[in-house]
Amino acid sequence: MDRKKFDWQIFILLLILMTVGIISIYSASTNKIGDEFHTRNFYLKQILWIILSLFLMFLIIKIPFSLIEILIIPLYTITILLLILVLFAPAIKGSHRWLMLGSIRFQPSELAKLSTVLITAKLLSKPYLNDKQILLRSFSAMFLPVILILMEPDLGTAITLVISIFAILLVSELPNFYLILLVSPLFSVITSFSYLFYLLFISLLIYALYKSRLSGIIIAFAVVFNTFVFFITPVIWNGLKTYQQNRIISFLNPLHDPFGSGYQIIQSKIAIGSGRLFGKGFLLGTQKNMNFLPEHHTDFIFSVIGEEFGFLGCTIILILFFLFLMKIAKGIMVLKRVEMKFSAVGILSFLTFQIFINIGMNIGIVPTTGIPLPFISYGGSSLMINVLAVGLILKFLKERSIFE
Repeated sequence: MDRKKFDWQIFILLLILMTVGIISIYSASTNKIGDEFHTRNFYLKQILWIILSLFLMFLIIKIPFSLIEILIIPLYTITILLLILVLFAPAIKGSHRWLMLGSIRFQPSELAKLSTVLITAKLLSKPYLNDKQILLRSFSAMFLPVILILMEPDLGTAITLVISIFAILLVSELPNFYLILLVSPLFSVITSFSYLFYLLFISLLIYALYKSRLSGIIIAFAVVFNTFVFFITPVIWNGLKTYQQNRIISFLNPLHDPFGSGYQIIQSKIAIGSGRLFGKGFLLGTQKNMNFLPEHHTDFIFSVIGEEFGFLGCTIILILFFLFLMKIAKGIMVLKRVEMKFSAVGILSFLTFQIFINIGMNIGIVPTTGIPLPFISYGGSSLMINVLAVGLILKFLKERSIFE
């Protein structure tokens, strides 16, 4: 490996984040009963996953990029087959998300994030594509994985995948008005509770599309479609099951169902708030030790950090993630090859989105979705795919001079 071309700053930040993860998992896996500490072996399993992930990462960095290009389509095909196969696997906690490989649980939806980003980047990197071809190729690559992941069901990963593809479209040659049209139904759903807010939104949409010099037919279609979404949203809401409505209501007001759907958010916020400035101390989190905080070694590990290391510990984690993501973003700006740039943007977007959503649900600003905190939460599938994704970016940055 050429040490001068290898981005050691990204790699060192990655190692620091994974080390923080091991320490956090060790704490989250330890319960204090009286004067004794009892620790489960989750942190040892995480160390083994880290070693395997780093080995595969350096293997990816070493192999020729041409070989990676050849493997993208087979990898995507295997991903689709695994996503179909997992639907027939035994349900775990009501979801068909994991395949059992002996004593190892593997989550195909994690692989889908990376393989779909790679094939989308490959398809959109072809020269002389028109707008229709860009949209068709991106949606063709995304459609089947998203549908299969939603069937598991795993809404959080499906949204992550959509966000990644949207980010790639954002840096492609697709005109901005297409992106405005794509996201407009979401705002119609959000504003469906108020005619006033919807009228304000639709007025801004018409103005934006008019400034983009679109034809009156397209603008009229956008208005009609968004109006349809506006009126159909209450119908869909009333068609949801009670527990589904409670999850959304509990996000907006966790005290609505404090012992049911709002329990996790409430306990997480209590844990983080009780840590105050410097925390209660390593292994001394009471919410964790008394098992008030659910899933505290996976989805809610940030709450453990907040309780035991306080506001200072949370701030350090946020700074580490900020430096890590900013360093990757700066590296992407120097990439000249389109396929590499699109792949890197997709990877950066799903890493950023996962970090935002996980920390957001821990502090109660986004709904509970089951998305782990990259490099810190316990989980082999998530860790390995995220590390391999960073390995690809390191490979792109290392070899960028070859393709310039």
